Amino acid sequence: MKIVLFLLVSLFTCTQYVHSLVAQETLRDIYHDITQNIVSESLKDSVCYNRLAEMCDTYGSRLSGSKSLEQSIDWIIKVMKQDGFDSVWTEPVKVPHWVRGKESLEMISPRKHSLQLLGLGGTISTPANGLTGEIVAVKSFAELAEKAAEVKGKIVLFNVPFTTYGETVQYRVNGAVQAAKYGAIASLVRSVGSMSLYTPHTGAMYYNDSVPKIPHAAITSEDADMLDRMYQRKTKTIVQLILKNEKLPDADSRNVLAEIKGSEKPDEIVVFGGHIDSWDVGQGAMDDGGGCFISWEALRIIKKLGLKPKRTMRVVFWTNEENGLAGGKAYAKAHAHEIEKHVLAIESDAGTFKPKGFECTGNESNLALAREMSVLLGSIDATIIQEGGGGADIGPLIEKGVPGMELLVEESKYFRYHHTNADTMDKLNPYELNLCSAAMAIMAYIGADMPKKLSGKK
Repeated sequence: MKIVLFLLVSLFTCTQYVHSLVAQETLRDIYHDITQNIVSESLKDSVCYNRLAEMCDTYGSRLSGSKSLEQSIDWIIKVMKQDGFDSVWTEPVKVPHWVRGKESLEMISPRKHSLQLLGLGGTISTPANGLTGEIVAVKSFAELAEKAAEVKGKIVLFNVPFTTYGETVQYRVNGAVQAAKYGAIASLVRSVGSMSLYTPHTGAMYYNDSVPKIPHAAITSEDADMLDRMYQRKTKTIVQLILKNEKLPDADSRNVLAEIKGSEKPDEIVVFGGHIDSWDVGQGAMDDGGGCFISWEALRIIKKLGLKPKRTMRVVFWTNEENGLAGGKAYAKAHAHEIEKHVLAIESDAGTFKPKGFECTGNESNLALAREMSVLLGSIDATIIQEGGGGADIGPLIEKGVPGMELLVEESKYFRYHHTNADTMDKLNPYELNLCSAAMAIMAYIGADMPKKLSGKK
């Protein structure tokens, strides 16, 4: 009897040990070979770069409401269908339609001199003959308030050097409202960028119906410093500003979607992508054509390798991120019935330079799981996981409890070209695009296939 009990106890102990070994199997154990195959496939060719270049070179920039945006979407749909995904489709979105017209900024006194500028998205026009006024330069909203008595009837220049985008962009976004409070007739802002080769940066700005609307434009950092120096020397500097823009009724656009259905849990979804619209300058190659196309390439690689994730992998190219966020909002509304089935949302909208890892929303256990996932990005040196991950287009999903991630890349170049005529294909590198595609493919695939799920809760 004792021998029988001993054998039973030994069998039970052995079984528990085996179960323990299985339970300790890590994501690295499960997905190592798959992720290495993804990396190898990603680095085989330049499909991602070549497709992005073809779109950018053929159709150019893609501001919401423009013909070039819709032509780009038509082309994308045509090519996507050739990749053999389970589904490719579009969903309608109404978008703002602002059109840039003739723009100029001329120094009248103390000398004649033309300055480069870009009207900020949504700015009103000047009168037909322009506005002429004296420059008052400030370096903060607090300094503007101190000089309130001096501002009335003049043109305010916010000459605020770049620190971080979040800190500096407030002058672009809110500068017109703040200057108008004190009676300014127009406002100019030093371009929000980390470096300039005489390149003005455009971007979104906003009005408040409680104060008069005044024209608002960005000038180069070189000219902002020059006008500021002249102001500090008490040189009376007069400029003439001409902006001829048009705000048209909202236009029809589309979000683009493609997916591979899950093999076991097709109703559960990992969504990832970028925004297909851009500003009306440059080619929108970096912001955010690259983010869209590395996501497309990630899905193509998963399809080409014959991988069958348990959950559905869905790529989305959101429209109208730049001046309205209509695409992200429309997606959340159209998919409200299945938002609780979204297990992860990933966005790429910070450039597609060498990948470093991902930002991730959620609590410490979430970050720990994301770090376990990121170990599989070791071969491309993209293992950083840090708290964050709240991209603009996936924001409405995150607000509803969907866990979010954002691709982290080497960021030193991004704000040199952001929202400028210099956002063109030559700034991107085919090898770095492929690395970004691999990072996106690995993280999205593991999220769609692993037994555990990330949490959207803090």
